[in-house]
Amino acid sequence: MDQTMAFNRALVEKYDQPGPRYTSYPTAPQFHSAFAIDDYHAAARASNEARDPKPLSVYIHIPFCKSLCYYCACNKIITQKTHRAVEYLDYLKREIAMQGALFDKSRKLTQLHFGGGTPTYLTSEQLGEVMEALRQAFNMDDSDAHEFSIEVDPRTIDPERIQVLREQGFNRLSFGIQDFDEDVQRAVNRLQSEEQVRALVSAARAAQFKSVSVDLIYGLPLQTVASFDRTLDKIIALRPDRIAAYSYAHLPERVRAQRLIRREDMPPPERKLELLELTIQRLTQAGYVYIGMDHFALPDDELVLARNNGTLQRNFQGYSTHADCDLIGLGVSSIGKVGDSYSQSVKELSQYYGRLDEGMLPVQRGYRLNDDDRLRREVILDLMCLGRIDFRDIERRHGIVFRDYFAGALAKLDEPVKDGLVTIEDDALVLLPQGQLMMRNIAMAFDAYLDGEQQTRFSRTV
Repeated sequence: MDQTMAFNRALVEKYDQPGPRYTSYPTAPQFHSAFAIDDYHAAARASNEARDPKPLSVYIHIPFCKSLCYYCACNKIITQKTHRAVEYLDYLKREIAMQGALFDKSRKLTQLHFGGGTPTYLTSEQLGEVMEALRQAFNMDDSDAHEFSIEVDPRTIDPERIQVLREQGFNRLSFGIQDFDEDVQRAVNRLQSEEQVRALVSAARAAQFKSVSVDLIYGLPLQTVASFDRTLDKIIALRPDRIAAYSYAHLPERVRAQRLIRREDMPPPERKLELLELTIQRLTQAGYVYIGMDHFALPDDELVLARNNGTLQRNFQGYSTHADCDLIGLGVSSIGKVGDSYSQSVKELSQYYGRLDEGMLPVQRGYRLNDDDRLRREVILDLMCLGRIDFRDIERRHGIVFRDYFAGALAKLDEPVKDGLVTIEDDALVLLPQGQLMMRNIAMAFDAYLDGEQQTRFSRTV
């Protein structure tokens, strides 16, 4: 993939429309309740019996937060009552044991991610209990070659605890910053100081974490180009290994918390584009490489190296350097990918507890991929991870003639080709520098399930 990228505002405006993020294909709207627990068990059995069983990855959802960030659309529970986490962990440990029993102990757990909510809502002792439960249930890779990551709310943790996280086996941290401007922080009810974050990043360096990443959001209330430029100054000075800059999707009709944001504080659409242009300009000038889908990394980061050598992966947590794993989702609302299936757990805490009390996994819905799904997933992942689709590779693996099979998809790309987003060569489709921001739009041409109504469920592509 070309490491440069170009920002063309007219094209960004033209192609900015709702579309999937393609952390999976087919995407979550295709999941259905006809996929039941016995389907999940069958998928686990089949994955164990594969000729070359994949390593395991685990995602754990911790739903609790101590305070409400008004922009957040995640599945979370706001509570100061820490005893609720005690009850949740009792059930989570039960689920860990049940899931662990489904997978051969010969398969190593090489990837682990704690998300939420706020994973650092848990105390060090509670987190230690979860790690111990995982070690009892799975064959944990205890070498530092594993990729064990946790999302950190800087308001919930001190530098000493950073060292404890390292000792517990975590080697990657992701700090939620969003914006350093106090007015913006106040408008979204997330006050945290630059000094607080700097101390934590410094502690992570001292503890020798392999990767430190930060999350930013552009398009928040009261953000201006000047204020966000100051935030970017501070981020660049911190020099994290990775930076994710997400576009804020303001959907107050769907996300109740967002109704607490004053409408008059929201930036106009053209400012979002100015903020995006500023972010790309500042980060690339500072030496960061655009990976794709909101993500930037330093040139020597594993993500950049993996992208350059063709081994970059994409999953529900975003980009990854690890080999394709079977992903086991644990906790309320978590999503997994085992073999040729996706599964999602119930979203309500009461249902989660009820299922486990009945001795059942909390799987509520899912999807089993067919041959066409597998083919299209591979095509879309190649585009998202490599910036190109090699027709011959796909033809060899799937026994098709690419231009015949995807004649309709290629026809949909006539306009993006004319606009210089992508080029279609004899044996490959290649994303061009000014098409990198519109990667999702190009992928949508290969999606068999999109229609007008479906598209409105998704965030905007830029």
